[in-house]
Amino acid sequence: MIAMNSQRFLSRAAWMLALALTVGGVQGADTPAPGRRILAGDDSTQRLGIVGADGRMEWEIKVSAIHDAEVLPNGNILLQQGWTKVQEVTPAKEVVWEYDAAQANPGQRVEVHAFQRLPGGLTMIAESGPARIIEVDRSGKIVHQVKLQVDHPNAHADTRLVRKLANGNYLVAHEADGRVREYDRAGKIVWQYDVPLFGQEKKGGHGPEAFGNSVFSATRLANGNTLIGSGNGHSVLEVTPAGKVVWKIEQNDLPGITLAWVTRVERLPNGNTLIGNCHAGPDQPQLIEVTPDRRVVWTWKDFTNFGNSTPVVAVLPPKK
Repeated sequence: MIAMNSQRFLSRAAWMLALALTVGGVQGADTPAPGRRILAGDDSTQRLGIVGADGRMEWEIKVSAIHDAEVLPNGNILLQQGWTKVQEVTPAKEVVWEYDAAQANPGQRVEVHAFQRLPGGLTMIAESGPARIIEVDRSGKIVHQVKLQVDHPNAHADTRLVRKLANGNYLVAHEADGRVREYDRAGKIVWQYDVPLFGQEKKGGHGPEAFGNSVFSATRLANGNTLIGSGNGHSVLEVTPAGKVVWKIEQNDLPGITLAWVTRVERLPNGNTLIGNCHAGPDQPQLIEVTPDRRVVWTWKDFTNFGNSTPVVAVLPPKK
């Protein structure tokens, strides 16, 4: 009887340990993440890759500067090579489409920090410097463009992530302005939110010691609110159309975790939120999932394949 009870206790302990590792542990190549595939891009290691559910690299390609990437429905990858080239590459790394913003804007400094493949096959590209959003076809022809309004023109920081919304408008994170703007198709600003400093002074740098409102990303939620990754504001904000903050996570709100440059943020179907955490150091996770009540349920950290400058982080569907 004692032996049987001991066996049951050990089995239960093993089950609880497995559950803890699956749900709450720091995951990645350092500790595999069951059931989670990750798209990650890091300019410090010059790598864009897909990490499998077992923590092993499924696919990778050499890159330089990178702030955006996505896996397309056809299995190809939309990525950037440096600040000016947007490419679609096959899993075999064959370039099947390319747009070069430098060639399209001769004699003008230009950088690309965001792009998106649209339904129907057009590609949306945000060009900092020229301060415009363009939609181009497969031949590279511009079929639509929107002029952006910037208060502090900067070819490196006019924009960070930009996404076209279901209503046809564009949601733009203006890093240098510390502002999120929504533009309609004609380029009119229909919504704007200034990322607050919450009474703090700006501090230079990229790590946890820095501070500002250099906003990185904004996502429109199904409830009409906007989810914002505040960059060096070290925070995630959910704001109403009226600009009221109704949900927030700040730098030290998550036990054992320090937020630095908050990049991509995503609200999952289960109500949880994914948070990209860049420049936080090798002891901190690069991707975090939290519940609405700010409980950490899953994290991912891979400083084997990636480094301290990993702004591209996204969870992919399981491999078929």
